[in-house]
Amino acid sequence: MHRVGPHRVWVTGAGVVSSLGIGRKAFGKALLAGESGISRVRAFDTERIGRHYAGEAHNFDAASALTRDEFARLDRCAAMAVAATRQAVEDARLPTAENAATIMGTTMGDAVLLSNLEATWITKGLASVNPLDVKRYSASRLSTEVARSIGARGTSLTLNAACAAGNYALGVARDMIARGKADVIIVGASEVIAPLQYAGFVRLAAMSPDLCRPFDANRQGILLGEGAAVFVIESEAHANARGAVPLAELGGWGLSCDAYHVTRPHPEATGSIVAMRDAIARSNIDPSAIDFVNAHGTGTKYNDLAEAIVMRDIFGDRRVPVTSNKSALGHCMGAASLLEGVSCLVTLETQMIPPTINYETADPECDVDIVANVARAAKVDILLNNALAFGGYNAVTCFAKPGALPAPLAMEVNA
Repeated sequence: MHRVGPHRVWVTGAGVVSSLGIGRKAFGKALLAGESGISRVRAFDTERIGRHYAGEAHNFDAASALTRDEFARLDRCAAMAVAATRQAVEDARLPTAENAATIMGTTMGDAVLLSNLEATWITKGLASVNPLDVKRYSASRLSTEVARSIGARGTSLTLNAACAAGNYALGVARDMIARGKADVIIVGASEVIAPLQYAGFVRLAAMSPDLCRPFDANRQGILLGEGAAVFVIESEAHANARGAVPLAELGGWGLSCDAYHVTRPHPEATGSIVAMRDAIARSNIDPSAIDFVNAHGTGTKYNDLAEAIVMRDIFGDRRVPVTSNKSALGHCMGAASLLEGVSCLVTLETQMIPPTINYETADPECDVDIVANVARAAKVDILLNNALAFGGYNAVTCFAKPGALPAPLAMEVNA
C-alpha cells in the first residue's frame, strides 16, 4: 500500500424522476416553492391498508422516456433509473459514456413486480408465473440496465443498504474516482412504491395518516415516495479536459452502523454521530465549515429526535440551518438520499435552502434551526446530506461549491 493525494471529484450532471417534477430544474423549482408531491395513492387500492397518501411520480411517462424495446422490457424502477440517467448524461454534456462505470442503489428494486409475481402464484398457481417476469425482478439488474441504456462498459454494481442505499452508491463511486479507479461514473438510485412496502410500513406503525411533518411536535410518521436520481461524477482532470462545468464537488463521506435495533435509531445517536464526524474529517474540514444540513428527517418520533441529538453533538450551540425534503417528497427509500442530493445541488446553485413544509409546532426536544415552510436565502458553500436508515445504516455525504473545500486528504491505494 502507498498513500497518494486523491483526485478531486466533481458532479457535472444530474437527472431526476420524482413526484415534484421530472428533471433537475423542474424538481428544484418545485422544492424551493414549497410545493408538495403528496397525493392519494393511485397505483393500487389502499382501502384495506388504512393509509392512503404517498409521493407518486404521476408525471413520469415511461413510453416517451424509453425506447420501444426498453418500454417492453423494463420494470418501473429500472425505467425511472434509465430516464434519469439519460437526463444526467445530457445535463453533463457527456459526449460518450462508453468507459463509464455504473453504480446504483435501491432497497427492493421493483417491488411492484415482486408483489404481482406473488399474487399470480397464490391465485393462479406456480405454473402461471411468467419466467420472464422472474428474470426481470432481480434488483441487481438496475445498474446493468442503466449501463445498457447508454453503452457504459465499465464496472457495474448495484448496492442495497436500506434507505441509505443512494448515499452508499454515491460514496463508493466517489472513492473509486478519488483513488484513480475510474474517470467518470454514472451513479444513482431508484425506488418504486408497491403494496408490499406500503402495507409493511403501516404494520410497523410508522405511516402518517395524512402529512409528513419532520421535526414537528405533532409528527406521526413517514409517507412513502418514489423516484430516481442519477449523477454524472468525474475526476477534476477528466472534467477539465472536456470543458465540463461542475455543479458541485464531492467531499468525504462517513459510514457507521448503530448495531442497536432494526427499525429504531440508537437513543444516543452514537452511530449517526460517527458517520457525520467522519464525513467532516474526511472532507479535511472542521464542523464550523458546514453551512447547512440536509437532514434524513423522516417525520418519525425517534428518528427525528436522534438526528437532533446529532446536530447538538456536532455543532454545539451553533444554529446550522436544517431541512427535510421528505416533507414534500415522502420517503423514497433507497432513492431518498440521492433525490435529496439533487436538492443539495439546488441549494449550492441558487443559495436558497428548500423548506421543510407542514412544520407548525416546534418540538423542544428537536431544538434545531428548521427552515420552515418558506425557502431561505443563505450563504452555503459546504453542506452535509444525511441518510440514517433502518438497520442502523448511516451514510453521510458532503457537497461543496467548487473551490470551497481544501485539498483532499491522502488515501491508501494498492501498489
